[in-house]
Amino acid sequence: MSNKETTLEQIDSIVATIQRKINVQPKIGLVLGSGLGAVADAVESPTEISTDEIEGWPRSTVEGHAGKLIVGNLEGQSVCVVHGRVHFYEGHSMSSVVVPVRVLKRLGAEVLIVTNAAGGVNQNFEAGDVMLITDHINFPGMAGHSPLRGPNLDDLGPRFPDMSQTYDRELQKIAREVAAEQGIELRTGVYFFLAGPLFETPAELQFLKANGADSVGMSTVPEVTAARHAGMQVLGLSGITNMTSLDGSHAATHKETLSVSSIIAPKLVRLIKGVVARL
Repeated sequence: MSNKETTLEQIDSIVATIQRKINVQPKIGLVLGSGLGAVADAVESPTEISTDEIEGWPRSTVEGHAGKLIVGNLEGQSVCVVHGRVHFYEGHSMSSVVVPVRVLKRLGAEVLIVTNAAGGVNQNFEAGDVMLITDHINFPGMAGHSPLRGPNLDDLGPRFPDMSQTYDRELQKIAREVAAEQGIELRTGVYFFLAGPLFETPAELQFLKANGADSVGMSTVPEVTAARHAGMQVLGLSGITNMTSLDGSHAATHKETLSVSSIIAPKLVRLIKGVVARL
């Protein structure tokens, strides 16, 4: 799938392929950001499916995204982990980018936990922090690049979905409680979505800061949009893998993102396991 809107029939064909390979109905879906595969490793009794084996599944081409589904149990809950998201900048349409989330919904998941590796815009943050996403700014979406563009999939959700409480407040409350119990410093803030794949110029970062961004990245928001369209509860977590340079004194790299993700991943495992245990 590349530049055409994905149909419900295509989504359900993917669902049928996956259902032939698993024997549980996942209630919780997780989408992992760059270098955050340790979350997938925590799944018990896993069934691992290469997405290359699933006709119609969009292909990930980015280092740190394995291209696998892991279905199993986490803290007594049935889960399906998408280990290898795809991005708009890879050449996929927005409709293709959200295929995994729509598949999770059709498999039976009602909760989506989505993670990402992000740059810290809020200068009070530090690389290695975890940020609870309380809201987002969908910059490409505001310019018309939305996964909901085109014919509405009425079986999934309404033509005009409400986004006033995009990130579920009860899930946020649980995440804060778990973080406090686990001794994890949990930052909170607004995630600013850009299309990528370029890292930002100093002038662009000043613009983001002035317009309310606490972190910035190239994923997550299309998936969250599709999840809310389909009525899923969403918890969003950013791993702050680098502090953005507002004066251009430090160059951001994907290598740095993957390196710091290895520090963040154990915190996310503990946090996500604690949240899932309470659902």
